[in-house]
Amino acid sequence: MNDRKRKVADIALKLFVEKGFQQTSIQEIIDKATISKGTFYNYFSSKNDCIADILEDIRYDASQQRVSMQIGKDPQDREVLIEQITILMKLNEEKNLRILFENILTADQPELKKLVIHHRLVEAEWLANRLIDVFGEDIREYATEAVILFFGMLQYMLFTLDLTNSHYSLHDLIDTMLSHTELLISQMKQTDHTILSDFAVDFLQTNFNSSVITLPEIIELAEQIQEHYDFNEEQQDLFDVIMDELDQERIRKIVVKKLLKPFLQLFDGTAAFAEVQHFTNAVWSYLKTI
Repeated sequence: MNDRKRKVADIALKLFVEKGFQQTSIQEIIDKATISKGTFYNYFSSKNDCIADILEDIRYDASQQRVSMQIGKDPQDREVLIEQITILMKLNEEKNLRILFENILTADQPELKKLVIHHRLVEAEWLANRLIDVFGEDIREYATEAVILFFGMLQYMLFTLDLTNSHYSLHDLIDTMLSHTELLISQMKQTDHTILSDFAVDFLQTNFNSSVITLPEIIELAEQIQEHYDFNEEQQDLFDVIMDELDQERIRKIVVKKLLKPFLQLFDGTAAFAEVQHFTNAVWSYLKTI
């Protein structure tokens, strides 16, 4: 989003928060931003489009900051994860998104609700993948439920702290909620019991992101890994088996899924681990779509 468009979006967001989305007219945004109606419609096709761009811009800013924070650091570093979660929470607070979301979710506007739900699902997808980074591949089947529990605890704790006008450190709060989530994950692993059904998890994972990974993108990731790193014989053999399966007219999803974890483990502690993990996550997501 260019600077002029961002300025109009910021003004629109302030009006949406102060007056409510439904109560704010496009003309009020135009007047407040001192622009012409043509300029507004050059930037946004509607108020809904304006909200969609605002949320996308916030996610982009958060993503850039998170990536920058992680460069050169261990993807399993728990402290990095805490700081990354803090980034979006701070952006949401700065933009007063909680107030806006409450306003939207209580309104009879299905398309707007979809925008808020999508925003939250994208955030959940990111955290699910990062939990796998930090706590290991063997929590993958529990990661989605763990994310929902984490955000549920966090949101209600924030609500209670605000209601009681309590002082708190966002970093410490996230650290504590993450510790509670670790215990819940451990319990889920020990009992092999979750509340969400496989269908519910698959539904959420399918709808996490509007952009669906494609087989050509998987192949491109695979080629990049091969260019960047020299595999030993065991790594190469397992990699070849995975790629051969993906090249079949009928891909045996159960076979490929069982190969991903041992393949990733072969790179544990190597410089290629992060890139291989990105590849295995992409393959897993792709298998969900076929």
